[in-house]
Amino acid sequence: MAKRDYYEVLGVGRDASEDEIKKAYRKLAHKYHPDVNQDDPDAEEKFKEASEAYRVLGDEKLRQQYDQFGHAAFEGVNGAGGFEGFGGFEGFGDFGDIFDMFFGGAMGRQARQGPQKGADLRFDLEIAFEEAAFGLETEIELPRTEVCPRCHGNQAEPGTPIHTCSQCNGTGQVQHVQQSAFGRFVNVRVCPTCGGEGKTVETPCRECGGQGQVRRLRKISIKIPAGIDNGFRLRVPGEGEAGRRGGPPGDLYVFIRVRPHEFFRRQGNDVYYEMPISFVQAALGDEVEVPTLEGSVKLRIPEGTQTGTSFRIRGKGIANLRGYGRGDLHVVVKIYTPKNLTAEQKETLRRWGESVGDTVQPSQDKGFLGRVKDAIDGFGRKD
Repeated sequence: MAKRDYYEVLGVGRDASEDEIKKAYRKLAHKYHPDVNQDDPDAEEKFKEASEAYRVLGDEKLRQQYDQFGHAAFEGVNGAGGFEGFGGFEGFGDFGDIFDMFFGGAMGRQARQGPQKGADLRFDLEIAFEEAAFGLETEIELPRTEVCPRCHGNQAEPGTPIHTCSQCNGTGQVQHVQQSAFGRFVNVRVCPTCGGEGKTVETPCRECGGQGQVRRLRKISIKIPAGIDNGFRLRVPGEGEAGRRGGPPGDLYVFIRVRPHEFFRRQGNDVYYEMPISFVQAALGDEVEVPTLEGSVKLRIPEGTQTGTSFRIRGKGIANLRGYGRGDLHVVVKIYTPKNLTAEQKETLRRWGESVGDTVQPSQDKGFLGRVKDAIDGFGRKD
């Protein structure tokens, strides 16, 4: 099923302000939050859909990428490379934090005692210029928290009993009632006995130590789409930290950094290359070999070409991220001046210059003292 447009999900226009987007999400989050819609089986999915839309449109950079490339900027990948060497990872939190920020109170705290989505992870990936142009499939080793394979997250050694917490009766919370001159106040806190789990175990799992989670180094396959550029972020669903109390895992976000190329530079989907040619080639014309991202091609340099002239080779640029064709290669010629000419070569150039009315006086190296003497004589000379 095709994913709906994020603006459509929030019910706002593409020119909506930051405040309008935030207001629209707050309204939908309140309407569809699972804790207030337990009888609606579709409420949770609608809440997740609205939260995902707000996660993108509420971030200025993510919104710019989405406006330009749509869902292709964040999805359609199964992973991507370079971990600690390129910045490591960091947790992003979950949408429950956003809900608490908007609503707070007992409802927000109660929601956090139920299933919780795992934290998102960040992954900085540096790729080569050519890999960004043509795409990349790679495999990485990612350290993350996973559900314990021995106890399956219930924290108890298999075969040992699990009891409902006697202090909170399985709710994971305890209430403290306080009387004051202003009335009766009820303060809801995490149960200190079970730590909010609502249960206690007699024998903790020996693999995870009763935590229900373990740290693992996991290999993940990642596909970087062709045409991706520096600064883009890709979302890999379900490859983040494990959830709590049966909640789903978080997501992995891949931040792309493209290494500059030695010869090519990118502008949009077009590639630019400065081609050095000799004065003779520029004056008489020539056929030259031009490097591209996928081999070399022949280019005809017409006679009389001036330095800075640009030639376009169509279809030899970078693929469009959405799959609509490729950019072009622009070859900008630069005429270089030869060095260390022989006496015969210099004389030939002087004769040529004289033939076109351009007289060049031969240089004479008088040495440092000679040049100083000429300078002094010049100051003392009177017209």
